[in-house]
This record gives sequence, C-alpha cells and structure tokens, in this order.
Amino acid sequence: MSDMFEKQSGDIGLPEVAAPVSVVYEQQLDKQGRSYATGKRKNAIARVWIKPGNGSFIVNGEQLADYFARPVLQMLIEQPFKAVKRIGQYNVVCTVRGGGLSGQAGAVRHGISKALVLYEPDLRGVLKVGGFLTRDSRVVERKKYGQPKARKRFQFSKR
Repeated sequence: MSDMFEKQSGDIGLPEVAAPVSVVYEQQLDKQGRSYATGKRKNAIARVWIKPGNGSFIVNGEQLADYFARPVLQMLIEQPFKAVKRIGQYNVVCTVRGGGLSGQAGAVRHGISKALVLYEPDLRGVLKVGGFLTRDSRVVERKKYGQPKARKRFQFSKR
C-alpha cells in the first residue's frame, strides 16, 4: 500500500516552477576597443565613444570646457563618472546635434551612461538606481491654434 501511495503522490499534476533567469550583460566593444552609445534629450542626439585613458573629453572637436562653457552643464555631464567613481579613467569623444546647450548636455550624459554600461556591465545597477539610463522624455509642448503660446491665452475682454 505504501508503494502505491508514493507513486501517486509524486505524480499529482502540479506544474514545476522554473527558477528565475537573471540576464547577464556582456561587454560590447568595437575594433578600436571603444564602447559606443547614443544619448537623447529633447531634440538633441549625442553619439558617444568611450575608451580607457587619461580623462580627456572632446565634444564636436572641442574641449568640454570650450563647448559647454557653463559649469552647471559640465557638472551634469560628469555625473555618471562620479556616480561610479571613474573620474579621469576614460577618454570621451562625442558628436552632438540638435537642440540647445542644455538638451545637448543631457544627451551627452545619457550617452556616457549607456556607453559605461556597455564597457563595464557591472556598473548597470549603480547607474540605473541613479536614473542615468532612463531617457528624459520631456519635450516642449506644442503651440495651440488661435493662441499666442502653448499655455498662454489672449486677454479676456468683457466689453
């Protein structure tokens, strides 16, 4: 009787639960040993290449301080490196098009973050928690027909 019970209890028809699969990210480099990523913010698009080096930063053929003269924009761009404690360890070359300086700085920051993850996949958690890998989807609201601006209205006249 016990043999029969064991056979039946082992085959009671419950589905087997699979162990959760963790995604393993791999390093992605080009032939020159660089990682490439595209960053976006508002209407600006930045193409970013990073490779190990002394910390030089070239934006559209100019130094970082020359292209982004405001210290706030320079600080914004360097945030991903500070978050992962890699200041001065990578050379960055990027081209950026469209938008204004603030949008371009945000696009470069987004591109640097994505390129860092492609070069060192272990940094993904820190950058993800800091919000560096999420594209900022806020864009300018469109102007409405019959009105001066997006939200502004013409002055109401009672008489």
